[in-house]
Amino acid sequence: MKKILFASSETHPLIKTGGLADVAGSLPLALTGLGQDVRVIMPHYQAIKNCEPGRYLCTVRVNNCDVNLLETRLPDSDVIVWLVDYPPFFGAPGNPYTDENGNPWPDIGDRFALFCRIVAEVAMDRAYLNWKPDVVHCNDWQTGLVPALLSLEHYRPATVFTIHNMAYQGVFPGSAFAALNLPGQLWHPDGLEYHGMLSFIKGGLSYSDRITTVSPTYAQEIQTPEFGYGLEGLLAHRQHQLSGIINGIDTAVWNPETDTQIAQTYSVKNLTGKLKNKTALQERLGLPVWSDLPLFGLIGRLVEQKGIDLVLSCLKEMTSLPLQFVLLGSGDKSIQVRLQDFARLYPNKVSVNIGYDETLAHQIEAGADVFLMPSRFEPCGLNQMYSQRYGTLPIVRKTGGLADTVVDTLPTTLADNTATGFAFSEATPGALMETIKRSLLLHTNKSLWHKLQRNAMTQDFSWENSANHYLALYQGI
Repeated sequence: MKKILFASSETHPLIKTGGLADVAGSLPLALTGLGQDVRVIMPHYQAIKNCEPGRYLCTVRVNNCDVNLLETRLPDSDVIVWLVDYPPFFGAPGNPYTDENGNPWPDIGDRFALFCRIVAEVAMDRAYLNWKPDVVHCNDWQTGLVPALLSLEHYRPATVFTIHNMAYQGVFPGSAFAALNLPGQLWHPDGLEYHGMLSFIKGGLSYSDRITTVSPTYAQEIQTPEFGYGLEGLLAHRQHQLSGIINGIDTAVWNPETDTQIAQTYSVKNLTGKLKNKTALQERLGLPVWSDLPLFGLIGRLVEQKGIDLVLSCLKEMTSLPLQFVLLGSGDKSIQVRLQDFARLYPNKVSVNIGYDETLAHQIEAGADVFLMPSRFEPCGLNQMYSQRYGTLPIVRKTGGLADTVVDTLPTTLADNTATGFAFSEATPGALMETIKRSLLLHTNKSLWHKLQRNAMTQDFSWENSANHYLALYQGI
């Protein structure tokens, strides 16, 4: 049994701004299910909810600050969560990165530097909790100083650093290094220094024993200038310590056999219920009920990263084809306006729903035939996995986690029953349009389509599967 300290700036369902929280809320549970001793450590934000109030454990003094440690648990589990309680930094309303008006915290570097120091103290059992981890698993730039600080310790635990998105790096002016009172031996180009600035993420990339990211393809991509954001050289240098492990999905929440938010449950053995979901979705959104017409769905942020500009370029031609298109999302205001214009011009073909609605998201996954996800980059992605579980075949661009979780429908993959969707390489409207037409062609062959649905619905995207890969990594250090 391994003792694992899991350090994260956010954890679902206590507080969430993005996918990191889902990982921090699910992976420790899955590892505990595999018999490991896991503790989560995170800041004690004012906005934390859905857990028992933390009970006081101890006070740790770092950098002239007295910091309390509180203990609670992940809801409905035995997984212990340690909350780093320092009201001057974490006691104000807002989320981990911005205040209640959406402005970034001006002292965000100070906040996460303090958090990292506490994680290092706990990891060395200097908080006297009588528990010393074998592995400290850090996540994203907010925990990047932990491997750096632990590198200066004797008899330290092993360190793993997971990149959830290379675009966020935690870079501060060089003067911040002295202001944060960090150990001088960490300030050099192979350490925390990045072109004269202080880089938190470099602490994780330079000093951790193993680096992981959230898909095997993304692990390759971040070693290139296009995806490495200036750190591709360092990542290529450490490629033998770098690997990709796909995130899991919550198979209890996203399960067409038990989903209470959809019109009719269904299973891989009985797909008739899926048609009822399509009819219910068309009725809810005021689209004509055409059972034979392929229904395309898209759920996501309306930003260029998600390839929404490619979809906009294809929409005119899509409205001339035998299909309907349903979209749920929000983001770039100019994109929202253009999408709403299409919905007004083609009310029988296009339904655009701005915002986020969890129930509608489930109903689109269940009711659509095809799911569009033409991202320009996607470290892991979740909707392509939800879609396959619901027998909704995804159209994806071959990038990051999309390339690793969707098998393109080709003569060879049809023959060996591995095909689960459609994929294209070039981030161009033409390549997307060609793939849409290819899916329309295959949709006319009902027995073939059902075969693809069955392939997709039997994939294992569970957290247990992912946790086994992490456990193998921990044991290999």
